[in-house]
Amino acid sequence: MVLQLKHAMRPHQAAEDIARGRFVSGLRSFILNDLAQDMRQAYDERVAPAFEKAHGRPPESSAEVHKAMRADPAFKVYSACRVRAQSMVWDAVTPVVQRERAKLEAAANDSGAAAAVKLAPEMELPRNVTGLDVHLMPGGYAGDTDFPMAAGAVYDQGLAIFSMGLMGQNLDDIGLSMSTYVRNAFPDFKPARILDVGCTIGHNSLPWKQAYPDADVHAVDVAAGGLLYGATRAKLQGLDVAFHQMNAEALDFPDASFDLVFSSMFLHELSAKTRRAFFREARRLLRPGGLLLNMELPPNSQMGAFEGFYLDWDCYYNEEPFYKGFRDEDPRALCRDGGFADEDYVQFVTPSLGIYGADAIATAAATDPLAVNSETTGRLAEGVNWFGFGAWKR
Repeated sequence: MVLQLKHAMRPHQAAEDIARGRFVSGLRSFILNDLAQDMRQAYDERVAPAFEKAHGRPPESSAEVHKAMRADPAFKVYSACRVRAQSMVWDAVTPVVQRERAKLEAAANDSGAAAAVKLAPEMELPRNVTGLDVHLMPGGYAGDTDFPMAAGAVYDQGLAIFSMGLMGQNLDDIGLSMSTYVRNAFPDFKPARILDVGCTIGHNSLPWKQAYPDADVHAVDVAAGGLLYGATRAKLQGLDVAFHQMNAEALDFPDASFDLVFSSMFLHELSAKTRRAFFREARRLLRPGGLLLNMELPPNSQMGAFEGFYLDWDCYYNEEPFYKGFRDEDPRALCRDGGFADEDYVQFVTPSLGIYGADAIATAAATDPLAVNSETTGRLAEGVNWFGFGAWKR
């Protein structure tokens, strides 16, 4: 279980900090595995039969499952425990980050990384950033204006606890898995310029620089604190990635200036209007032969009703109001609306590199890429697989 990050920006943790983090992570593992299985059993044995008796058919959508499950004790126990554990994640790491403030700010300034970030102080932050404690994280991505790097540091350390070791030693398993898949599936694709949109702290931007070391890699986000922290984090790992404060709706780069536009766990945090604007921007920025690739949650249309309900939980109870709306959309239609051709659509499921290894990803890249076909796809639990989709620009 990787709870202590390996990079040089990680905060120093006393024994009690480590113990607290292990407890919270262990609690989350119990909830997302054991209590989730209890909830599934309750659905199979009580809720689904009662629904079918009343309606003459089983539940057909995640929304129907959610409505049917809400009165069941197993759902109530699961949800109450999960919400409390989510708050405990941030309670465990915020004091550590505040204690390490001088060290973090010195690293950013002494390395020159903070000065290199291209900030846009006059940019108006979108309300989904300023108005929400996303993931129940106090202050959300906007964080504390007096100590802006705190938002990035809290997110980094909090995600290490939250992910229970499933996202790699530097929370980069998504980027590592996606880039490994792309290199196997498209060996002739050699992107010279790469853009990660909605990068947060750049944890999944850095693997693209590792996969394509000669590429010019850029990472953008609207939240300055995450960028300042992420740029320093990258610098101290010896990876040259340029960080910019930009809005995905209006990216300040020339037309046809990138070979790969990437996002990870980003689309579900956007309104439908902003999502569509991003897809148009991505196509504008891509050169002919370039690829738009999004790592995201799989759509409800490609999952069973219960599996969809399980993933949609965050929309209702984890301050992620756009979550279900995104998952109800058709990813191919999103690409089409952005100007991409249907025949250029790409979709796949890749095993986690950290869990399954590079050979498993190579096997997945050589097989039919379109089927979700796994209950663990997109689900942060034992045996996780990652869902990717996008399109080529011809």
